[in-house]
Amino acid sequence: MKVKYYVEANYQEVSKICAKLILDVLKEKPNGLYCFAGGDTPVGTLNIIAEAAINKEIDLSQAKFIELDEWVGIDPKNEGSCLSYLKRNLFNRVPIDLKQLHTFDPLADDLNEECKKADKFIEENGGLTLSLLGVGVNGHLGFNEPGSSFEDKAHIVNLDESTQSVGKKYFSDEKVDRTKGITLGIGQLLQSGTMIVQASGAKKKSAIQQFLCGTITKECPVTSLWLHKDPVLVVDKEVVN
Repeated sequence: MKVKYYVEANYQEVSKICAKLILDVLKEKPNGLYCFAGGDTPVGTLNIIAEAAINKEIDLSQAKFIELDEWVGIDPKNEGSCLSYLKRNLFNRVPIDLKQLHTFDPLADDLNEECKKADKFIEENGGLTLSLLGVGVNGHLGFNEPGSSFEDKAHIVNLDESTQSVGKKYFSDEKVDRTKGITLGIGQLLQSGTMIVQASGAKKKSAIQQFLCGTITKECPVTSLWLHKDPVLVVDKEVVN
């Protein structure tokens, strides 16, 4: 399997490439189901998409969206939540109906039911049209940590210490519990029509180099990208130098 592989000068250029790829698919499949990662990685990409929608270069009114992952037990209104990032950089900036967006309720009493709801939403909408993913320093995709099955649907996960540590930067309150997450599964992501992994900065170098070795291993979830029918990897020079 060949990977469409882009190495750009910096984060801004990475964001431009990812946004162009996504906008092309949105124009071709305006009523598709789209999954965008939260957090810092896709901020530049999402801002470009938002600007395109604001300038009426793209119509998002028919598209559906689903949240990739969320911190369990943290109010989604918290500024550090994955949903807050998505809203701040895209969904609050463009005129979409909230019915177009499926999110996890990380405060729900029955988190397994939240997983089932996400699975059902994906199935009812014919699967994921496109997924935009970041990659963790430990190689995770979404909150699919090392050791995760490549066949999983949405599930609850105990987060690795590295993920918990990196997560500190998102929250003003360091005492926030970051031990559990809820996430779409790699099995669902691999069924995406288009699967894009975006990475920038030296901290992501180890995970991306392990991917580029070509060995598929559950201990580095980003290597599952090799199993996708038409995968895309977009990185900056810091990741590969």
